[in-house]
Amino acid sequence: MSGRGLLMWDEAVTKYDFGPSHPMDPVRLALTMGLVRAYGLDRSMHVVAAKPAGDSTLRLVHREDYIGAVRAASAAPKSADQSYGLGTVDDPAFAGMHEASALIAGQSVGAAEAVWRGDAAHAVNFAGGLHHAMPGGASGFCIYNDASLAIARLLELGAERVAYVDVDVHHGDGVQAAFWDDPRVLTVSLHEHPRTLFPQTGWPEETGAEAAEGSAVNVALPAGTGDEGWLRAFHAVVPELLADFRPQVLVTQHGADTHFEDPLAHLAVSLDAQRAVQEACHALAHELVDGGRWVALGGGGYAVVDVVPRSWTHLVGIAAHEPVEPESVIPSSWRDEVYAKTRQLAPARMTDGRWPVAWRGWDEGYDPADRLDQAVLATRRAAFPLRGLLA
Repeated sequence: MSGRGLLMWDEAVTKYDFGPSHPMDPVRLALTMGLVRAYGLDRSMHVVAAKPAGDSTLRLVHREDYIGAVRAASAAPKSADQSYGLGTVDDPAFAGMHEASALIAGQSVGAAEAVWRGDAAHAVNFAGGLHHAMPGGASGFCIYNDASLAIARLLELGAERVAYVDVDVHHGDGVQAAFWDDPRVLTVSLHEHPRTLFPQTGWPEETGAEAAEGSAVNVALPAGTGDEGWLRAFHAVVPELLADFRPQVLVTQHGADTHFEDPLAHLAVSLDAQRAVQEACHALAHELVDGGRWVALGGGGYAVVDVVPRSWTHLVGIAAHEPVEPESVIPSSWRDEVYAKTRQLAPARMTDGRWPVAWRGWDEGYDPADRLDQAVLATRRAAFPLRGLLA
């Protein structure tokens, strides 16, 4: 394995743009790369631009008729076929949509290929993590499901066990659906409870098809869950599952929309807790995966100045084995860039002031009357016995 990780980046990913009133502002990607450069992390990683995913790759997950509908909407946005989820409020059609979406997918597929080949132990595509897209339709700001495509490519290359861990505030429904009946893929999603948030899926009882029972694991967190509960839930579920599954590659999705400032959801997680989970995923890759093979993706996140760039810059630093200290003062050059691009004032440090984050381990006992513990218990009781694990 190469000693340096890969950072997948092409400036053209910022053309994935649903328009000025849409919450998924591509400035979040530009600002993240700007902060990565301000910290010199682009010199610690091999920065690589992969080719866009071609039709044969897209067909690993997506139906041919859907790919054709995306191409048609990309060429003529006003004529988008809404039966495919295109041209809707969530997923407005825009010129060049196919090309921008295929480019983002190509970065995640390229990351997976490089990690599988051994070119690098870790690869990051923070433009990726578009986990809601379905085989035959767009959904939740996602056109092509780059996470599913990366996993499908790993399986095509010969991987027999791939683990996918999704900590976006929204359920990773598209990835779960893509591998619902495939025991080679373990999907684990921690998300706000479907009673209170899109896409209204991700119940603990969703555990996979009969041929792959226990291959889908869902932790549905109560609205308002903060740092301690979020970390407690992660550590009560993820490490034990991965230790049992022993994946050959770990793919993780790090949507930053769990943050208390995010405008589209209701968890209360800090940047510092997000960093702690990123570190935990990194440690699990080294501990449990041969060669430490880890593909880390971005995802949601709509506090595009205060949260997303800092969170994903931490992710890049961790993958580069050069983590950014939480108390670090953010370079003034980046704060100037933020003001020039957005006319907003940038945060001053790489922390929300909660580092290090304390949490209580599951092995210390649980409270059956506590809502967070009830959520963890529901997951363990539904999924763990199907994998031969004690609930």
